Amino acid sequence: MHVGERAGVFWRWWTAGTTSMVGSAVGAVALPLTALTVLDATAFQMGLIAAASYVAWIVIGLPAGVIVQRLPLRGAQIGADLARAVAVASIPLAWWWGHLTVAHLVVTALVVSFANVIFDVANSTFLPSIVDREQLQSRNSLTSATHAATLLSGPSLGGLAVQALGAVPTLLVDSASYLVSAALLRTLPARRDDAPDRWPPVGELIREGWRFVAHHPVMAPGMWAATAMNVVCGAQFALYPLYLVRELHAPVGLVGVLLAVEGVGALVGAALTSRITARMGTARALIAAGFTTVAGAFLIPWGTGWPAYAAFAAGNVVFSLGTVVLSVTTRTYRQIASPPALLSRVMATVRFVSWGAIPVGGLVAGALAGPLGARTTLFVFAAAVVCAPLVLLLSPVRHLRDLTDHDRDDAQRSGVLTTSR
Repeated sequence: MHVGERAGVFWRWWTAGTTSMVGSAVGAVALPLTALTVLDATAFQMGLIAAASYVAWIVIGLPAGVIVQRLPLRGAQIGADLARAVAVASIPLAWWWGHLTVAHLVVTALVVSFANVIFDVANSTFLPSIVDREQLQSRNSLTSATHAATLLSGPSLGGLAVQALGAVPTLLVDSASYLVSAALLRTLPARRDDAPDRWPPVGELIREGWRFVAHHPVMAPGMWAATAMNVVCGAQFALYPLYLVRELHAPVGLVGVLLAVEGVGALVGAALTSRITARMGTARALIAAGFTTVAGAFLIPWGTGWPAYAAFAAGNVVFSLGTVVLSVTTRTYRQIASPPALLSRVMATVRFVSWGAIPVGGLVAGALAGPLGARTTLFVFAAAVVCAPLVLLLSPVRHLRDLTDHDRDDAQRSGVLTTSR
């Protein structure tokens, strides 16, 4: 594939992902507001819905790498898009027929969750095949910046759409975005690596990917740091609508704006990641990003009245900035340092652990928010995110300037051993 063709494939891939992300950002506002305003969901039910949105990473997170390795990447992504479109569209249909329940929202979140797993693993595996190694960090930063922009605009649009159309009809925007994404992905070349005559057992392939990540002195601590952050993210997903609507009494339109502010931090983090890592080094930037998320998490639930809105917005900006710097840096390193044959399984293993923590955070937060309240529970999880920088400080990462220094050191040691023989 020549340079111009690779660029065209990348931009079609990027446009498809951006379209679905905008719809998902709108849906991320409409779905919890449907639960709160249409079905009067309890704190535990909100936690259950948030957990269902990510529980698939626990169920099929590890096998997803093997599944994606055996499927055409384009077909896996299109199939996931169509499944998500149908699942989300079922909510307005059930509402119009008078049969919408919290259980329906949970089941829909589960279907979307399983489709997300396949789509995300296939998507992250596809990217290194269409861009050069030297462009990976900039392309990952662009993807994160795009995600940040959708976080910034999507919830605001979602809040306005909910006010204009109602929470349930707004979900049709999310469903339509998946259909557009599928149509765009259909224009990409079908890609599939040469398959062996006989695949090794699934369990053996999964264990191989797990051992590579779990025993890697740099990838493993990065994975555990991301896991600590995602436990807190899961709690935030579950508690933010509850905290804003029932404790701060924020209007629906303002809820969308406040949730969108997270995108500012993510956008700034994505734009500055390359500069930060170039100046500090990728390893040192990870540790700094960990402490940044701690500061943001403690600021989010601070204050009352309008100062609380300001603290929520500022804390979200700081927290998401640190999260994006860590995410882009570790994802790029995995794509560079993983053997191509292991990449899909490496990505799936990391996301199984780190994203599998999101529903755990959501369920625990939902259970705690009943007796403690949303604000106190957010402070509890802010304390928990301290584990993110600590796990990096207690690992070999603390001795490195750049994460790739470890690979160079290993290569040099291997060269010495080979020469000595």
